[in-house]
Amino acid sequence: MTLWNGSYPFYPGANACFPFDTTRAVIITVFLSVLVTFIIILPGIQRRGRLFWFLRLVLGLFMGAVVLNVQFTRDWETGWVQANTSYKSFSHVQVNADIGLHIGLAGVNVTLRGNPVNQINETINYNEHFPWNFGADYDRSYSEGLEKGLPSPILYVAEKFSTQSPCAVHRQYRIAGHYASLTLWLAFCTWLVSILLFSMSIPLYGGHMLLLTATLILLSLLFFFTARNAPKCPIQFGPVSLRTDYGESFWLTLATGLLCLLLGLGIIILNSVQPEKLKIIFSLDKSSEEKVWDTSCLPAEPSCSAQGVLTVPLGELCQVTAT
Repeated sequence: MTLWNGSYPFYPGANACFPFDTTRAVIITVFLSVLVTFIIILPGIQRRGRLFWFLRLVLGLFMGAVVLNVQFTRDWETGWVQANTSYKSFSHVQVNADIGLHIGLAGVNVTLRGNPVNQINETINYNEHFPWNFGADYDRSYSEGLEKGLPSPILYVAEKFSTQSPCAVHRQYRIAGHYASLTLWLAFCTWLVSILLFSMSIPLYGGHMLLLTATLILLSLLFFFTARNAPKCPIQFGPVSLRTDYGESFWLTLATGLLCLLLGLGIIILNSVQPEKLKIIFSLDKSSEEKVWDTSCLPAEPSCSAQGVLTVPLGELCQVTAT
């Protein structure tokens, strides 16, 4: 087969660059908008409870944003390696490049970035996604990559996670990703219920829902842990191999789960030991209002009559018709 303009004819002329995923940007924008909106009304909160109200707002939005955002991230498990490798099939031309593997709950991303980016009269900068979530066919995505003529390193790494690969890791990662995603969606629902309970001034039940949220978050990490520790085939590029480790999303989810656990336990313990301080934190200290209400109704004064007329002696007789 002859070369045409320096490349084989069945390869595309343009790079198959992965488009920018706006899902995370939309989620972060929505939560930041909610935060800014509540900060605007912050001066209207009583000075005594303003600080606690702001802390509850920030922590609540942070936990919700993380639980929702990690559903769509692709860095639960990541790894990089720099190697000299062949760039295309049926070609002996080698390039020096950084090869990255990013595993999420819904699939894998394979990155190929040249060192430097411009080599052999091409711009080597690829980021390809191969999904395995519901409604997606990983093997079909891999076949489409073969038809497009993606660079050999990308196809080599992607082939390790296909159903036909002897590594047999596709099923473990796919099932673990599905169950982890399901438990995170349940955690997001319990987080919403906890926010609703806190807004209804029921902190004890809100603390129990936070404990349930923490349990679901940690359970999702356990599901992914089982797939991460399954035996895997080595991904070898000459003398070096591509090794992966837990990524930012995994550690951020772990931190959020522990935060929910500590806050839930703290609310339950504080409600049992010092409930008055819990009322102060959640702005439930209405002792002054109850005192005013108690002094306004004296036991020596006459009560309401059967006709719905309230008699209040204040030096003179005043009648107020009850509606």
